[in-house]
Amino acid sequence: MTDTPIPAPRALNLDGYTALPPGKNATVVTFLEMRAPPVPLAERAEEGFRLRHVTKPDTEWYRTLFRAIGEDWLWFSRARMDDAALAAIIADPQVEIYVLEREGAGGSERDLGLVELDFRQPGEAELAFFGVVPALVGVGAGRFMINRANERAWSRGISRFFVHTCTNDHPGALGFYRKAGFVPVAQSIEVVDDPRLTGALPRGAAPHIPIVGG
Repeated sequence: MTDTPIPAPRALNLDGYTALPPGKNATVVTFLEMRAPPVPLAERAEEGFRLRHVTKPDTEWYRTLFRAIGEDWLWFSRARMDDAALAAIIADPQVEIYVLEREGAGGSERDLGLVELDFRQPGEAELAFFGVVPALVGVGAGRFMINRANERAWSRGISRFFVHTCTNDHPGALGFYRKAGFVPVAQSIEVVDDPRLTGALPRGAAPHIPIVGG
């Protein structure tokens, strides 16, 4: 605690600070890339994970999975797209969507994670979306998925594989991507309308990120 007065938003003109209008959300985005196949991460062989390639994804199915994985981290880009715009991306033959499944003693579990690879730029691949449902965070699923993503991306004869993450993402995301072989190359500040105020996401999404001005 401190007795120092907190300045009103319009008075935040100190060095390094930029005031945001009410209803906006700001994040630091880190861009990462690799230029050669990395050493695979160690995996837990007993987990029974597999990836299923979804060749004709339905837009409603995709949005449900997208929200199950990303709502806690304020993923909003695909949630606010209309059906035509979303379908144009996920149905493109140069965009590959893989879904995590797990085989266990209790049977098969489906739609547990997402790996989306975008090959639309010749010679390059983007890890467009990558994540697991909350119950699978920290159990080794990410290591399995990133190893398969690297294998698939580099099998296409690319020269660059890239991804970006931001400060709204899981706190371990940036470190995980670096361990997987990606190298930070740039950073930007992204300012957007808070998707919980526009209706793109429920108001209770990502409770660790405050809503300001709504």
